[in-house]
Amino acid sequence: MNFPYDRLAEVWLWACGILFALGLVWALWGAPWGRFMDRAFSHVFFGSCVGLLVLWAINANGVPGLDYHFLGATLATLMFGWRLAVMALAIVLLANAIEGSVAWSSVPVLGLLLVLLPVGLSHAIYRWVDRRLPNHLFVFIFLNAFFGAAVALGLSLLAAVGMLWLSGQSELQGMAGEYARFLPLMLFPESFITGALITMMVVFRPEWVSSFDDDRYLKGP
Repeated sequence: MNFPYDRLAEVWLWACGILFALGLVWALWGAPWGRFMDRAFSHVFFGSCVGLLVLWAINANGVPGLDYHFLGATLATLMFGWRLAVMALAIVLLANAIEGSVAWSSVPVLGLLLVLLPVGLSHAIYRWVDRRLPNHLFVFIFLNAFFGAAVALGLSLLAAVGMLWLSGQSELQGMAGEYARFLPLMLFPESFITGALITMMVVFRPEWVSSFDDDRYLKGP
């Protein structure tokens, strides 16, 4: 999902930068920092950041100048909650910028489109499922993980395509049109990987998934 956002008009970069900064401050302000006092949790969190960094480095080129990779926003949200998920993905994005895979001028836009938006959507889907549907293991896995990952990624990518199209630059509009054709192909890998990892964790390491509760989803009322 590394669009050439550095070619956008400066007003777009500033607007995205302000929104990303506000969202990041909001997330970190109320983050459950006390959880890091638990060494086991710290290992899982930072180990997950390293794992996401590796997955972000595995790119598939669909259109010249564009590439996409596993995002992991839904996975991080279900594991750590939305606030720490924002922190984890922001760390991964910053690491990519330091390494040179992402242009620094693109960080504000990518932070908004690949961090805040998909995490927010994943959290919203989880909250809706949690309030409206029965507490069942398969509901949790298939709707929150499989379905949630596909929807969060799909809407985030549509927003990215829309931003490029609204830029008014013919080159970026052409890239957006070509990239939109690959959207369906991107959704299945994100959905499958997220669902598979969440399934394995709730079976073997349920304590790693903060949104999952054995008493609610397995033992029943």
